[in-house]
Amino acid sequence: MLAPGQYISPSQFVRSGVADDGHIKMVSITPEFLSTEHRSQIALPAELMAYQPDSYRIGRGDTLYITIWDHPELTSPAGTQQQAAANGRMVRPDGTLFYPYVGVVRAEGLTIEELRTLLTDKISRFVESPQVDLSIIDYGSQRVTLQGAFVKTDRQSITATPLTLAQAIGAATVDPIRADLSGFVLTRGDKQYHLDLDGLNRGESVAKDIYLKAGDHLYMPYNDRKEVYVVGEVMRPQALTFKTTDMTLTQALGRAGGLNPLTAKGEAVYVIRGVEDMRKEPAMIYHLNAKSPASYALASQFPVRAGDVVFVGPAGVTRWNRFVNQLLPFSNIINNAANTDNLLDK
Repeated sequence: MLAPGQYISPSQFVRSGVADDGHIKMVSITPEFLSTEHRSQIALPAELMAYQPDSYRIGRGDTLYITIWDHPELTSPAGTQQQAAANGRMVRPDGTLFYPYVGVVRAEGLTIEELRTLLTDKISRFVESPQVDLSIIDYGSQRVTLQGAFVKTDRQSITATPLTLAQAIGAATVDPIRADLSGFVLTRGDKQYHLDLDGLNRGESVAKDIYLKAGDHLYMPYNDRKEVYVVGEVMRPQALTFKTTDMTLTQALGRAGGLNPLTAKGEAVYVIRGVEDMRKEPAMIYHLNAKSPASYALASQFPVRAGDVVFVGPAGVTRWNRFVNQLLPFSNIINNAANTDNLLDK
């Protein structure tokens, strides 16, 4: 009681009764406890997996390159020396395009094959047995937007080759330092899908790919708010950010430099969780007796979560030494004052 500093002891909860009033619960991290804790399997939403893209349909802003074989005057009116874009035909804002001898045709909503057939039918009135080919040289109508912890957040186009989530993320390049892989959000229409990319691709499992739709929005959150706080008798007390689903207690202690061998009490390692929601449900304090190095086998199986506080208590001699160190300066002041009074009396 006389020694300053914070400490936690399982016995203090029994004495005070707080473990029984519904506000705080203490649980020991033991093999038996870990055997009852099962990580839930992470699965992709069924509606995302069920979507299969149809053939690409031409949209406003797309640029088409139309080839009429043996008729370069129609294929390359700007000259064969020009780049393909100079001879391209852009779909106008009203969904139509103009082509010589054919006139104005509605291209929006048609597949490449449907428009090719339409152009062949119309131009055959002026060209005998025309051989028409069509390709899209610039996709300007259907795009996916990206935001957050990506290196590149340029919009990506939906093309005739379907775009997958993995391809989009790969092209954008995840920020390896600041990204929170477990908090990824895909917004489609009015619905948001929260995807744990770390959990889906953990270990030897690889998540099945998801096809993207035009208008999808991809957001990779930053991990600056995803922190575990390691305090007490460790070598480097600090707030630790992490980008994965979780971090084990061993990893948290390791990144903080481990227990201080001179001041830490091995039996007093605690993980404090859920304090901010005590009105809804009891806060949890998980206790690990880390006096033996074998205890780290248990710690490596215990996941800490964002917002957890990992507290390592001080050894008794440490707390006493701190008390003495704080008491000594005060004692010196008293002694000096007493000596001064004695000299004045003389």
